Amino acid sequence: MVVRQPGGPEAFELAELPAPEAGPGEILVAVTASGVNRADLMQRQGAYPPPPGASDIIGLEVSGHVAALGTGVTGWEVGQPCVALLAGGGYAEQVAVPAGQVLAPPPGLGLVEAAGVIEVAATVVSNLGLAQLITGEVFLVHGGSGGIGSFAIQYARHLGATVVATAGSTDKLDYCRSIGAHHALSYRDDWVAQLRELAPQGVDVILDNMGAKYLGDHLGLLATEGRLVVIGLQGGTKGTLDLGALLAKRAVVRATTLRSRPPAEKAEICRHVVEQVWPLLADGSIQLTPQTRFALADAAEAHAHLESGDNLGKVVLTVS
Repeated sequence: MVVRQPGGPEAFELAELPAPEAGPGEILVAVTASGVNRADLMQRQGAYPPPPGASDIIGLEVSGHVAALGTGVTGWEVGQPCVALLAGGGYAEQVAVPAGQVLAPPPGLGLVEAAGVIEVAATVVSNLGLAQLITGEVFLVHGGSGGIGSFAIQYARHLGATVVATAGSTDKLDYCRSIGAHHALSYRDDWVAQLRELAPQGVDVILDNMGAKYLGDHLGLLATEGRLVVIGLQGGTKGTLDLGALLAKRAVVRATTLRSRPPAEKAEICRHVVEQVWPLLADGSIQLTPQTRFALADAAEAHAHLESGDNLGKVVLTVS
């Protein structure tokens, strides 16, 4: 699927392109399914271009089978099942990926199920590691019923944090609680005032996919030595930061992106995911979120569904 001009979901076109090849140190993956992420929506709209050298085809994670090995790649055989973390190229039948970003699927999961795991796991594990979230701290994540949010709830709970999530409907709030959120607040209400009552000492770590819209609220909510980690800009790119308040709290604001990191850094994150997350999936400590599946040719419908706000869990494209 390609997008020749930025726009709405209707911008997608089904196209036949030259097949990718596995370069040195790369693995060619025959795609079974591709995860859909909010970053994909931004790229389709023209607001999140791929990093230099990456495919301009949308898609940041896939599952499938090894189709070919580039020179220097060891430890893999053609035909083995895998999942892969991408800088782009996932909405396709094949994609070439640096070998360090290709992993064996989580134990016990089918390939379509596994297609929506690696991007959220890598995002949450890397950023909560950066924030140094520890047992006993208070953690806040928005969009708790989505892919990132639902994984972050469960992983932060596993780390021993008190977990607060926001969502927009009763069903989604109930879902957040069912997977481990200690508190679930509606963003349609005064969630800031409610959170101040729940955590009068402040919030230690905020995983922020909103950006500018909540910047002032987040700074006001941070505890002393709190950490705000910005991973998304759904609420805008420019805001006002009260440096005096930041100094008084000795707080930290970090902004990170996974997509543009060098392959060596992504490979290290992937190793951490295998070590830290795959066992939690295997023993049930972390449960997969519900999936809504569309055929690859129906990528426009998949994006429209995710944009509607009605989605619960993860959206996945299947490739025949």
